[in-house]
Amino acid sequence: MQETYQPHIIEPSVQTHWEENQVFKAVVDSNKEKFYCLSMFPYPSGRLHMGHVRNYTIGDVVSRYQRMQGKNVMQPMGWDAFGLPAENAAIKHQVAPGKWTKENIAYMKGQLKSLGFGYDWNRELATCDPEYYRWEQWFFTKLIDKGLAYKKVSAVNWCPNDQTVLANEQVIDGCCWRCDSVVERKEIPQWFIRITDYAEELLNDLDQLDGWPDQVKAMQRNWIGKSRGVQMRFGLKDRADNLEIYTTRPDTLMGVSYLAVAAGHPLAKEAAANNPALAAFLEECSKSGTAEADLATAEKKGMATGFTAIHPLSGKEVPVWVANFVLMEFGTGAVMAVPAHDRRDWDFAQKYGIEIKQVLQWDAEKDTKIISAKPGHEVEYEKAVEMTTFDPTTWKEWYDLKTGVTLINSGEFDGLSFEAAFDAIAAKLAAEGKGEIKVNYRLRDWGVSRQRYWGTPIPVIRTQDGEAIAAPESLQPVILPTDVVMDGVNSPIKNNPEFENIEYNGQPAFRETDTFDTFMESSWYYARYCSPNDDTQMLNPEEANYWLPVDQYIGGIEHAILHLLYARFFHKLLRDAGLVNSDEPFKNLLCQGMVLADAFCYTTENGAKEWVNPTEVSVERDDKGRLTAAKRKSDGKELQYSGMSKMSKSKNNGVDPQEAIELYGADTVRLYTMFAAPPEQTLEWSDSGVQGAQRFLQRVWRLSYELLQQADRGDAANLSKDEKDARRKVHETIQKVSDDIGRRYNFNTGIAAIMELMNTLQKLDLSATGSRAVVAEGIDAIVRMLSPIAPHISQALWAAFGNDGLVIDALWPQVDESALVRDSIELVVQVNGKLRAKLEVPASAGKDELEALAMADDAVQKQIDGKTVRKVVVVPGKLVNIVAN
Repeated sequence: MQETYQPHIIEPSVQTHWEENQVFKAVVDSNKEKFYCLSMFPYPSGRLHMGHVRNYTIGDVVSRYQRMQGKNVMQPMGWDAFGLPAENAAIKHQVAPGKWTKENIAYMKGQLKSLGFGYDWNRELATCDPEYYRWEQWFFTKLIDKGLAYKKVSAVNWCPNDQTVLANEQVIDGCCWRCDSVVERKEIPQWFIRITDYAEELLNDLDQLDGWPDQVKAMQRNWIGKSRGVQMRFGLKDRADNLEIYTTRPDTLMGVSYLAVAAGHPLAKEAAANNPALAAFLEECSKSGTAEADLATAEKKGMATGFTAIHPLSGKEVPVWVANFVLMEFGTGAVMAVPAHDRRDWDFAQKYGIEIKQVLQWDAEKDTKIISAKPGHEVEYEKAVEMTTFDPTTWKEWYDLKTGVTLINSGEFDGLSFEAAFDAIAAKLAAEGKGEIKVNYRLRDWGVSRQRYWGTPIPVIRTQDGEAIAAPESLQPVILPTDVVMDGVNSPIKNNPEFENIEYNGQPAFRETDTFDTFMESSWYYARYCSPNDDTQMLNPEEANYWLPVDQYIGGIEHAILHLLYARFFHKLLRDAGLVNSDEPFKNLLCQGMVLADAFCYTTENGAKEWVNPTEVSVERDDKGRLTAAKRKSDGKELQYSGMSKMSKSKNNGVDPQEAIELYGADTVRLYTMFAAPPEQTLEWSDSGVQGAQRFLQRVWRLSYELLQQADRGDAANLSKDEKDARRKVHETIQKVSDDIGRRYNFNTGIAAIMELMNTLQKLDLSATGSRAVVAEGIDAIVRMLSPIAPHISQALWAAFGNDGLVIDALWPQVDESALVRDSIELVVQVNGKLRAKLEVPASAGKDELEALAMADDAVQKQIDGKTVRKVVVVPGKLVNIVAN
């Protein structure tokens, strides 16, 4: 064993041994309990960032720990390889997306290996490989056959210059992010999957997910958005048809003063046919985008259609308007407006001079005023005089409240509470054939079409008469051409005869040139890992049902809604197709926090901020560690400190994992990322903290080296008191670390406990035979406990101490209960509640003996001399309190 710790020699050697011996290859073994650990796979952007490192280190620590518990562990890795970033990079670098992606995968795979992650690389997959996406295509055609996938015309964000669809996040201030053209709302045919058929199950099954963060489950519940309301029909004056409306607030029905329909509503289009001004307004609405958030903040605009609706209960005539805040994609494409009790409706009514009629008031009996009542928040009340008239200048959003209010100006429904009014109005509408109670969901069917190139081709054939047909298996897979040239505007497979033109049933036909949303690939990759090399079927049932569900899933909370919801949905589709037998894909979920780093900048002459990487900055700090000055190393330029922020390219404050590994070693980087913060919290990167982690590993190495220089490992037969205390510390640490890592996932506190144990062991004298025995036992425990976190140094030390095989195949250290038994305890002695002595007493001493020992202490005698002892309270094992006066 070398005297000094040299990670750059140790780590490549250990990694080579792992690879040559296929140490992490996972195989089905029904005789062992399985553990499937999975971290969300990365997009092959070219380089890992510290967020990746933290995510994957957490997964590797969990995997290695579970293997040392004797479980059959699988930890795979692959690549979320399709997507728009590759197209943008291809345009920028003049290289085909496929070539760019493969090169990035090769480089990032090397980075992952250098960190020592225990992946079964035999299971590696990339979603851009036909061997993967062919089964996605096959499955989609089965969904078409079952009626679960369908095509319909739907509104999208359309760039008229680039002739392409834009995601909501690619629309900036109403313009295309790439060319600044004004974005239009355009209706085009798109493919959808009926996730709404599973809305209730997706909602209810959240109750099964005890191992998921409550925050994530709440986000999914809100996204699914189950609501109970009333679907009602407003008649149309001088017409036979009706206008369908859905509302969760039928109690406000008597306050309706207008109806608003979407620009795409048939009634709006009909009204615009002979109204050029209205037609122009509909055209304007088509350029406003489709994002709900944008519509919520946009100026409210509208025009009257000229149609008049008939209130279903009062018979009152109500005008019908077209409004830019109503979308056809949500509900019926029409809403009832109650301006006295909805801020959006009130703004619109104020702008266009429409009646505002209050129909809700506070309950006078409560004599309270609502001072805060927002959706998702507790209602706050304060004693006040009841406000009986609607006053927008004191708006408190109380209109959304369902408790503490009663109806007014509502005829026969006056005085009813929300619940009573809901039932009564719904019943009357039903009796008159004008409405019924209905459960609705905010969730919409999943639109899976993308009008881009770098994605899975949708396996559909269009016949010459326009019929869309699922591609038969004889025409699958539909292979995406990869030898292409990107022009920055059009997809290379659109208007490409070699790809598009085919023959079907002896007749000319056309391939679909849309590709799948990349969420499709990431919604089932976890299942394909179970049998990634099977070229005969999508999933091997034996392997899939052995490994699934995933026991521990790890990734960022930014994926809490769409990715996780789509994966849950896809799993239920797989189940219903007979491919898996579980209801949910991920048993437990851990959402790791972001990695933060110092950010420095200076202001240029034109007022822009120029960001400087922290590695190029020298800083000065005060005696409390606070930063007082920062200068650029190259020229001494003074810099502004912008605090800790998420590592990002925009602020140039990312720390290159490869540089950190080369400087400190992989084990140090892994140890620091686990020690610096609990996994779900943000981690503040600190070079001094990384250096501290390396110093700790050097201490472990040095003590191990010193022990190995001794002639023997000592004898634990007759330990001194200090040696017994140290041995007890060994087993107390095993007990704590086992709980911190195995149950609580508090890796940072587990590492801190190991560091404390090291402090204890280093105080022992290795020349004493008992101390050598305790240090040997302690080092053995530390090596095993550090193995999941710092696997390279642990393996090197395991071998140095003469152990056979791999430390990862050793069992996790076990607590010796006898070592936890104390021969003596420290007894606190108080007189009249004040500490007067601390005594070392036998652990077996009873109450009488403890009282006698406390009373006999000289310091205690001085405090009670001349006084009468009124009472003695003995708490065995802890304290004695003497009451005297």
